[in-house]
Amino acid sequence: MPLTAPALAILATTPVAERKGRIFKRNAEDLPLSNMAMPMLLRRMKVEETVHGFRSSFRDWAAEETNFPNEVCEMALAHTIPGKAEAAYRRGDLFIKRTKLMEAWARHCGFAGSAVQ
Repeated sequence: MPLTAPALAILATTPVAERKGRIFKRNAEDLPLSNMAMPMLLRRMKVEETVHGFRSSFRDWAAEETNFPNEVCEMALAHTIPGKAEAAYRRGDLFIKRTKLMEAWARHCGFAGSAVQ
């Protein structure tokens, strides 16, 4: 996942020795978070919105408020390519375009200091 300038600024505040492995991990053994980590966090915070709601909000914004191609938006959400033929020929990761999309999302969410205009 491309990180935005504000996300990189936050990471830059961590000690250099800790800048390895996963950013978000379950424990000191560097295990990934479970698929229930975000729903449980929302529940503990007494937030009614769902993880899917956050993803849906991003997708609606990308479709309605930007000119980013559909495939860039879908790849940002890690959605699979529906057709076998298209999937067979798509080899790139659209990283630069996804970076620009995430920078635009950061600006939309009110994070200042985004590097890409």
